[in-house]
Formats: sequence, C-alpha cells, structure tokens
Amino acid sequence: MKLGFVTAILPELNLNQVLEFAAREGFACIEVMCWPVGKAERRFAGVTHIDVNNLSRMQADDINALCASHGVSISGLGYYPNPLDPDLAAAKRQVDHIKKVIVAAEKLGLKNVNTFVGRDWTKTVDENWPRFLKTWKPLIAFAENHGIKIGIENCPMLFSRDEWPGGKNLATTPVIWRRMFSDIPSKNFGLNYDPSHFILQHMDPARPLREFKSKLFHLHAKDVRIIHEQREEVGIFAYPLQWHQPRIPGFGDIDWARFMAALYDVGYAGPVCIEVEDDTFGKTLEGRKQAVKIAGNVLRPFFA
Repeated sequence: MKLGFVTAILPELNLNQVLEFAAREGFACIEVMCWPVGKAERRFAGVTHIDVNNLSRMQADDINALCASHGVSISGLGYYPNPLDPDLAAAKRQVDHIKKVIVAAEKLGLKNVNTFVGRDWTKTVDENWPRFLKTWKPLIAFAENHGIKIGIENCPMLFSRDEWPGGKNLATTPVIWRRMFSDIPSKNFGLNYDPSHFILQHMDPARPLREFKSKLFHLHAKDVRIIHEQREEVGIFAYPLQWHQPRIPGFGDIDWARFMAALYDVGYAGPVCIEVEDDTFGKTLEGRKQAVKIAGNVLRPFFA
C-alpha cells in the first residue's frame, strides 16, 4: 500500500507545489483533482491540479517528469460530479468531462479514475436504475477501451437540503454494489472505498472488504465523528451535518488499527489517500496543511 492524500484540500497550490509538499512530508502519492476549470459548484469541488481539456502527450510527459523529480506518484485522477443529474444538459457536460479525465489518465500512463455514479435525488434507487445503466454501460465500455479502471466512491452525497431526500450518489451500500457489478460486469468497474461513509450510515466499515476485495481499486482515508448528544436532539432524519462532523483519520469514530488490519487481511495493495474535510484545523492553507500532516502521522505506522 502507498500513503497519499487527495489534492482537493490544497486549491491554492499548483501541481508542482502540491508535489513539493507531498515529498517534503513523506507521502508516496497523490490523487489529483481534475475538475473543469472554473467556479466550484460546491465545497471541495472545482479544484483543478491537472487541466484535462485537450491535454497533450507532451504535457502528460512533462507532468510525469515533474512527479518523478519529486519522487511522488499519481494514484489516480479524481472528478466527483453528478452524472445522473435531472438537468440533462448538466449531466451531459459531466459525462463528457469524465471521458476527458479517462483519456487524460491513459495519456499519463495511469490506471485509476475516481468519481461518483450520481443520482436523481428525488427518485428511488429503482427509479434511477434504467438511467444509471444507460449512462454507465457506455462509460465503462469507454474506460475499458482506454485501459482505465473506474473507482466509484461510496459517499451518499446526502448532507444538506439540496441533496434531500435521496442523495446524489447511488453507490452507497453493499446491496447496491452487488446490483451494479452484476448489471455491469466489468473488471474495470469498482470502488474508491471510503470507510467514513459507513460510520455515517451506522454500518461496519470493515465488513464489506472481503466480499468486494477484487473491486477495491482505490481508497480514501477519512474519518467522521457522530455527535451523539446532538443526534439525541434532532434525530437521524435531520440533515446529517446537524449530528455528524467530518474528521481526519484518528480524530473520529473509526478504529484505524482494526480497519487497516482488515485491508491487509484481504490483500489490498493499492493507494490509501487522506481526504481532509475537517474544519477543526481552520480554513487557512496552513491549517489544512497541518491537517494533512497530522493525518499522515496517524496512518504512517501502518505502512512499511
């Protein structure tokens, strides 16, 4: 396994500066954000450390040379929109950009692209399913043709009023994963696994690892704390941000020794990238860097 971090937390830095920071702090890899250049549509979105629009082979070679000079690899390219947005024009733009990220990953010699499958949050899983298949069967075929694995993060994207009641990402639970991978049976279709989203759902984050070990393409290391006293006041049907708090690894409710042991038990040997959405360290660049450093120190003992 290689320890890294998700570059979304450092939007002020360019790719060279991100790599300098990663090398200085002893990280082996980074997951590079590849949103379309422009204004972010939500927090932690809109970060562009590689512009995949018309990325040339020469530019890709320059990026790889930059990574080599710092001794830090790219674990994958990340872009996390809603490809099943009920606004069909928006959904098409997002699907088109996913394809650009896939092509860029191939040019860079990478294997992983990480994203969401999306969801119309006003409809049930079954009501979303025909459109999921219509959208994702050709997308996975496109990824196969370019030799790229698609890792779907299991984030529910159900935290605030605009995401209520269903959330903006279908791929949240094992029962849905089984259906996804049965209906699109591709070796290039798997998971970017984030254990924190199971804590939010009151589930065991280690339990699915053995069944889905062949689908673990990439992993996010993020923690969460359930604020029990607040949940007792508002109940679990309130927006989750009222009763849970994103934390860095080691500062929340995940037992990281148990979870990492389970990863070793199933033979996972891929990237583990710290994702920071924890405001405890403040919203300044230095505070967010500190969060990445501390999370790295928490997890580093589990890596050889």
